[in-house]
Amino acid sequence: MPYRVLILGASYGALLGTKLAAAGHDVTLVCRAETARLINAEGTEVRIRLRDEAEHRSFFSRDLPGRTDAATPDGAQPAEYDLVCLAMQEPQYSHPDLARLMSRIAASGAPCMSIMNMPPLTYLRRVPALREASLGEAFANPRIWQEFEPRLMTLCSPDPQAFRPPGEPANVLHVGLPTNFKVSRFGDATLDAMLEDLEAGIEAFRVDGKDVPVKLRVFDSLYVPFAKWAMLATGNYRCVTPEGARPIRDAVHSDVELSREIYGFVNQVVTRLGADEADLVPFEKYAEAARNLLKPSSAARAVYAGATQIERVDKLIGLVAASLGMSHPVIEQTIALIDRKLDENRSVELAG
Repeated sequence: MPYRVLILGASYGALLGTKLAAAGHDVTLVCRAETARLINAEGTEVRIRLRDEAEHRSFFSRDLPGRTDAATPDGAQPAEYDLVCLAMQEPQYSHPDLARLMSRIAASGAPCMSIMNMPPLTYLRRVPALREASLGEAFANPRIWQEFEPRLMTLCSPDPQAFRPPGEPANVLHVGLPTNFKVSRFGDATLDAMLEDLEAGIEAFRVDGKDVPVKLRVFDSLYVPFAKWAMLATGNYRCVTPEGARPIRDAVHSDVELSREIYGFVNQVVTRLGADEADLVPFEKYAEAARNLLKPSSAARAVYAGATQIERVDKLIGLVAASLGMSHPVIEQTIALIDRKLDENRSVELAG
């Protein structure tokens, strides 16, 4: 039978929503009122390129087996859903409307699957080595996560890359890199069976007899989603430089040996937490993929566009490392630089 899934975030969340609706599940996307009206009137369009095709195909929600609609934060009713997916960037949950919704989600007891780069504090409490660690400084509002139960929170790595094409409506999403979502189990038999059902349904979906990329993969390990930390520390956050934003390719390949060192250090942090080598991605694979990442990361673009808050996975990595008695000078320099740039942006905003 179909599950009902509430997804906070109608941009990146539309990709997971499309995959779930294609598998026959019903999806509600939480977004601004204007975007909700558009989605409720026209549905969503997600463009994915099949492996043997040169052009992207459009997957319209109105054509899929499951139903897709949208709601504002105040209109969402989390108790009516089997699963809540968190697909916004971490600072966004501090907005008053979303903070109230998050409180209602926690009170409802609905299981949650985060697909943020930033692991919720709730999930980090599932990691034995981090249960007593002081990590709140990396979060915009750590109090939000204190209301949730760790046993009802899991983490899914947002590995597929997608973006809203410039000039297109807010209900359109283009998938640039159709890799897989990797989710850790809850550790509860009923909830894990739901994840496996979602995985199987997405796997089975075909169009014109062809496989459709972007799967959901379920893993026993708590640490598989942390494999992205090394990539973010080596590439994405090092796109921020004193001179301005640089492409991810340049952050990685301007000094590939230094990048290898940083990448290896972060993986050492993750293995100290309890990960196996099999949970991680080799540096060579990431470095090769980074050759094609010709734009600055979204974090760097936001910093130089005047953002006063971004997801601080860089700071989280530094705090986790410190809790283990570890540090790396380049990571500490990157944290300090981004702190300074965000402070400058706040000063400009206050002056304006």
